[in-house]
Amino acid sequence: MLWPMLAVALGFLGIAVLGVLGIRVFIEARRLGRQVTDATQRLGRAADDLERAATGLARTGESLPGRGNA
Repeated sequence: MLWPMLAVALGFLGIAVLGVLGIRVFIEARRLGRQVTDATQRLGRAADDLERAATGLARTGESLPGRGNA
């Protein structure tokens, strides 16, 4: 009678451990998702800044002497 009770107790313990680990994985996946979202937004802002800087630089280059239509 001892061994079946021990087996059932260990089974419940194993399920509890798997539940706790599953919750931890879920929390870390949500955190990773937030970090990916933040990084995507930062990359978008950086791309916009780079595009604005390149446009300004192109306008400056167009106004240089010797760059006009010949």
